[in-house]
Amino acid sequence: MEQTNQAITDVPGIKVGHAQNDDALTGCTVILCEKGATGGVDQRGGAPGTRETDLMRPMHLVDKVHAVLLAGGSAFGLDAAAGVMKFLEERKIGFNTGVTYVPIVSGAVIFDLALGNPNVRPDAAMGYKACQNATSSPPQQGNAGAGNGATVGKILGMEYATKAGIGTSSKRLGNLVIGAIMVVNAFGDVIEPVTGKIIAGVWQRDANKKRYFADTLQIMQSMQRQTTLKFASAANTVIGVVATNARLNKEQANKVAQMAQDGIAITVRPAHTMLDGDTIFALATNRVKADVNIVGAFAAQVVANAIVSAVKSARPVAGLPSANNL
Repeated sequence: MEQTNQAITDVPGIKVGHAQNDDALTGCTVILCEKGATGGVDQRGGAPGTRETDLMRPMHLVDKVHAVLLAGGSAFGLDAAAGVMKFLEERKIGFNTGVTYVPIVSGAVIFDLALGNPNVRPDAAMGYKACQNATSSPPQQGNAGAGNGATVGKILGMEYATKAGIGTSSKRLGNLVIGAIMVVNAFGDVIEPVTGKIIAGVWQRDANKKRYFADTLQIMQSMQRQTTLKFASAANTVIGVVATNARLNKEQANKVAQMAQDGIAITVRPAHTMLDGDTIFALATNRVKADVNIVGAFAAQVVANAIVSAVKSARPVAGLPSANNL
């Protein structure tokens, strides 16, 4: 298989832009498809924060999406979508209602308020800035955009979490291209599929004060007598976008988003809990004929690769270690 730049922007027609506040440790990322793309979505976590997801499902009028917003700030961060809409409307990009163009901007947020300044969140100005920064070049990974305040392994609280971030990956099969960009802010640990080892998650210190990964599932096992898990709040989620140049209808795009969730399942342990808001969007730019099963199968793979890349690219911040220094 021919290699690419290993980024979602390898998909023709897809641009990505970041904007962030490094002091507040938050930010947003915009995935632009200015000519419109068939959209799908699959939401599995129990604590989601989303925008414009129903319109992506079959039996709904709108069949093209123009942007997806990924943002920090919890529900407050959805405000950044207003800036994305303004940017697109100024360029007459959107659903033509006859009186104006209404951009279709879907989105999802992570809870990053426990890191940095909780009173500063992505807003319309930041969303607009992310659009201005959007290019078809490979986007920055790690502590960037919506991944700026992302962390993983929070079963024992933020004090024992690992800094994570945003990552991207892609796969080319002939003329077919499938890419993903993921923001990793999981409750659980991140596993590298090749080795099966934890590469980011909850950590502790041994007798020699050396850090080691404690394994979230083992900690949960010790808490099995609890009827309500009170060790963490719903302050976690993994969100992202899978894009492809395949020709897909809305039903097929939703199937690809569903299959792409397997990428979370094989890299995050545990995944899709009531404490996470795991959501994946699918975008199809409709340029190449392809079987939806093939697209979905490799969508899971690029999602997994993007998640691993997100934690490996992250840098320590605010006293939290990252995968590359643990």
